Amino acid sequence: MNRFYIPALLFSTAIFLISCDQKGDGKITPDMINNSATATNKDIPSSEIKFDEDTFNFGTVIEGEKVAHSFSFTNTGKHDLIISKALGSCGCTVPEWPKEPIRPGQKSSIDVVFNSDRRVGKAMKDVTVYANTEPSTHKVVITGFVKGDPSEE
Repeated sequence: MNRFYIPALLFSTAIFLISCDQKGDGKITPDMINNSATATNKDIPSSEIKFDEDTFNFGTVIEGEKVAHSFSFTNTGKHDLIISKALGSCGCTVPEWPKEPIRPGQKSSIDVVFNSDRRVGKAMKDVTVYANTEPSTHKVVITGFVKGDPSEE
């Protein structure tokens, strides 16, 4: 029985030592915000985000056109703002966001591209922004109307 106990103990100890991060430098990373175990950790200072506009109406476009818009925002909090991710409500709406921390008072933007291919009619797509804020999610919306290709009529 001892011949199984000692290797198991050594293996467990090795796993424990490998999994411990003893180099913690106190920096906040997007992974910490995405991880539910650390997202509610009070050691992560929250910040505030203020969008210049939370809705953009692109008017009318012809099916197949792509519409791009930048949602500008400011970190109005007292700590670095970290956007961990931004997700479009469907695959036709693709956001790009800053991966580096945004300092207090600094402006930045989230760029959104809407692909109107096969989206004829009224369009209303949102992007959910996840950050170290309270609440932790914010929505911006892109809306308009997609007209069918006139060559097919």
